[in-house]
Amino acid sequence: MIKKMSPSENDFDIPAKNCCRMVILGSTKVGKTAIVSQFLNGRFDEQYTPTIEDFHRKLYSIKGDAYQLDILDTSGNHPFPAMRRLSILTGDVFILVFSLDNRDSFQEVQRLKRQIIETKSCLKNKTKKNVDVPLVICGNKGDREFYREVQSEEIEQLVAGDEQCAYFEISAKRNTNVDQMFQTLFTMAKLPNEMSPDLHRKVSVQYCDMLRSKSLKNKNKKDDGDAYGIVAPFARRPSVHSDLMYIKEKAIGGGQGKDKERCTIS
Repeated sequence: MIKKMSPSENDFDIPAKNCCRMVILGSTKVGKTAIVSQFLNGRFDEQYTPTIEDFHRKLYSIKGDAYQLDILDTSGNHPFPAMRRLSILTGDVFILVFSLDNRDSFQEVQRLKRQIIETKSCLKNKTKKNVDVPLVICGNKGDREFYREVQSEEIEQLVAGDEQCAYFEISAKRNTNVDQMFQTLFTMAKLPNEMSPDLHRKVSVQYCDMLRSKSLKNKNKKDDGDAYGIVAPFARRPSVHSDLMYIKEKAIGGGQGKDKERCTIS
């Protein structure tokens, strides 16, 4: 039995520049949660359960540096437009998912891409800074090619000329191209490729101390290729108030003093 223990804020000292929030958006039943499940656990669940909003956190030690990846798996119904806008404002990288056998879900991804650009542009105008939006569009259910409704030419038009946008046809069920998709997204976001599931050693919560020691080791050993990752148990989504304060600070302060900030692990 795995001992249930959660890394505390004292265990990891993670610079803000090493913290990233990934937001996954798309229509219902396109496989957003299945992609997250493959990323975190290497599993695919045949049973469909509608997602309201799920929050996950993964902690890494990569070549002696600690990283934190927060994952927000959103609802495809978007019952609260203001919450979706807040999710976009607080997101650093995005995965937009549609189903290759559902044209309506592709049209929703087109709308979502425009909304992300428009929403992030508002923040850009307030901070007077360039706001890059690393974004991957996923055509999921590649295993259902016979039922395909969206053609490659249409998708190429959506991503053409956008260096911060990539496209992958994947199958979350068969785990096809999922790792490659994440590697590309992390590269665009200037994050280590080792954050991708197949490029680090996965450790359980029993080994938090080992992960901590790896993240605090001598910084002179930068050539050490070790990479470890742990899914933080009982991770809680930051409150709406915290997210609003974060946005306010970015809009007013322009992110000053970012290097002195640290991630909050709750």
